[in-house]
Amino acid sequence: MVATRTWPGPFRVRAGALLLLVAACAAPTPPLPAAGTAEAARLRAAMLAEVPRAAVPPEALAQRWIALARAALAVEGLRPGPAELALLVDRAPAVQRVALLLMRAEGPWEVLAAAPASTGRSGRRGYFLTPTGVFVHDGGIPGYRALGTPNAQGIRGLGAAGMRVWDFGWRHAPRGWTGDGSEAPIRFLLHATDPDVLEPRLGSPDSQGCARIGGAMNRFLDRNGVLDADLEPRAATDPRVGALLGPGRTPTTLAGRMLIVVDSDAPGIASARASQPGAGGGACAA
Repeated sequence: MVATRTWPGPFRVRAGALLLLVAACAAPTPPLPAAGTAEAARLRAAMLAEVPRAAVPPEALAQRWIALARAALAVEGLRPGPAELALLVDRAPAVQRVALLLMRAEGPWEVLAAAPASTGRSGRRGYFLTPTGVFVHDGGIPGYRALGTPNAQGIRGLGAAGMRVWDFGWRHAPRGWTGDGSEAPIRFLLHATDPDVLEPRLGSPDSQGCARIGGAMNRFLDRNGVLDADLEPRAATDPRVGALLGPGRTPTTLAGRMLIVVDSDAPGIASARASQPGAGGGACAA
């Protein structure tokens, strides 16, 4: 039996979240078959054991995330499969977490565990707020692996060599330094970060606009194919995909394809909007 970890610090659901919480607490329908339930339990235990500072979140926060995720999918007109995983990132400055979310077409949704993350930092020129919405990793852009090359400051912005980089294309993101809500395109990535300098700062807004996670979380997602539902079937026939995914994997039967970015401090949900590179934008590699 794996002991759950205590969530660091108090959490208070903001006023105005009540309606979303009520919607999230609808009467459950029959649960997953035993195989699906067992796989969810396996993944929770593995994440808690392998990922530093991973923990089961407080129930109020978990229900807030579930309500926001349901609302985000509704905005996009999306529905999950019978049972599939999604990755949820909360960009609220005081939260800054990445959570493993189990969605069901029928039945209750569950937050399995969460770990520290970093999203876009405000107040510094060239840094963007991480865009909210649903980002689908459908294999159209397979992504790549980090080379581990340091920049001029000695920072490995995408993490150590071999870390997965999930690429969600060009997206509109608010400029974090103007305060006027204006936007510009960024190349939106989910990636690891420098394990020596930047990873200890996970849990606070620190990125240029992308979603940063720790190296252990990156390896957990990669090895279990959490976001690879559309890539995994191509691995045997597409050399590029096969090389990207690599050997030694244990793909989960609950694999999904959605990254859901929310802000638990904000009252509403914005749609994720695709963009083209243009003036004033950038690619986040840190």
